[in-house]
Amino acid sequence: MNDRVGRLQAQLEQPLLVTNPVNVKYLVGFDSSNCALIVERDRIRLLTDFRYIAAAREIPDVEVVQTRRDTIGEIGEVLAGQNVTFESLMPWSLYERLRAAGLELTPADGTIERMRAVKDEQELATLRSACAITDRAFERLAEVQFTGRAERDVAWELVQIFHEEGAHEPSFEFIVGSGPTGSQPHGRAGDRLIGKGELVVVDAGCIVDGYASDYTRTFSTGGVNGEMREAYEVVIAAQQAALDGIRAGISGVEADALARDVIDASPFKGALGHGLGHGLGLDVHEAPRLSTESSDTLAPGNVVTVEPGIYVDGKFGIRIEDDVVVTEDGIENLTAFRKDWVEVA
Repeated sequence: MNDRVGRLQAQLEQPLLVTNPVNVKYLVGFDSSNCALIVERDRIRLLTDFRYIAAAREIPDVEVVQTRRDTIGEIGEVLAGQNVTFESLMPWSLYERLRAAGLELTPADGTIERMRAVKDEQELATLRSACAITDRAFERLAEVQFTGRAERDVAWELVQIFHEEGAHEPSFEFIVGSGPTGSQPHGRAGDRLIGKGELVVVDAGCIVDGYASDYTRTFSTGGVNGEMREAYEVVIAAQQAALDGIRAGISGVEADALARDVIDASPFKGALGHGLGHGLGLDVHEAPRLSTESSDTLAPGNVVTVEPGIYVDGKFGIRIEDDVVVTEDGIENLTAFRKDWVEVA
C-alpha cells in the first residue's frame, strides 16, 4: 500500500468515500472522470465503469469494482446502511442521492486536502520540472513580438512555446492583459491590439504529470510613464518582502500582510485587490491560501504562489508571481525567470 493511503487509513474511524477525481488520482494514481474510492482501515475499493476497468486493474493494492456507467448510483448499493465519511466538497446532488440510498453521511473536514497541501519529494521533483519548463517558456516569450498583435495571438503563441518545451498541457487559459485589460486581475486575452507604451501582464503555467506551475510577469512595450514605473518598483518590493518573510509556522493572513503592507504604505494603497497567493499541486488553486481571509498556517512542504499586484482601473495592471516551497526557515524559490524591468518589441 502506498504511503499516502496508509497515512489516510491510520486516521479513519469509518469508511471514507472519495468521489473527487483529483483526490482519487492523488491517493492511488488512477486518472478517470468516472470513479470513486471507498477507503477503510484495512481495505480500499476502486469503483469505475467498463471504459476504465482495464486501467483500474493496473493499480496495485486496491480491490477493483466494475460498475454501471452510473458509478455514483452503485455506491449506495455497495455501502447500503453504513455510516460513511465523505469529502467536505461533495456536490449536493450526489449527497442527496447517497442519503436517499440509506447512507449515514459525515463530512471529513478536508482530510485529504490537508494531506495534499504538504508535498512529498516526488511531487516536489515534478513541480520543479514544471517550473523549469515555465522558465524556458518565459525566456522565449521575452523575444516574441508583442506590439500590433492581438492579446489572444500572443497567448496562443505562448501555448505553442510551452508545448515545444515539453509541457504536457497548459495549467489554465493564459492571461495576456495589455493596458486597461491588465487592470483586471483575471482579464481574458481578447482581440485588443497591444500598443506601444503599455504594460502587458502575462499569467501562464504548465502541467507536468498532473502538477501545475503558475507564473506571472509584467512586460513593457517601451515608453511607459512614471506612474507605471513607480508601481512596478512597489510590486517588486512587496514581493521581495513576502519572499523574505514567508516560512513555516506563519499564518496565511500574516504572509499576505508582508506584501500588502508595502503596497498600502505607497501611493497605491488599496490597489492589491486579491490575496497574495494560493497552493499549487494537482489543482492550480488548492490549500493553503495566503490572503486576508485565510484560516491556514503554513507548513514545510507547502508549495504556494507569491503574487502581489497593483491594478489601476482602466489604465494598467502589474503582477509578479513566483512559485515557492515553504521550509522551516524560509522558502525554496522554484522560479528562475527574471523579474527586473523587461521591454519587449
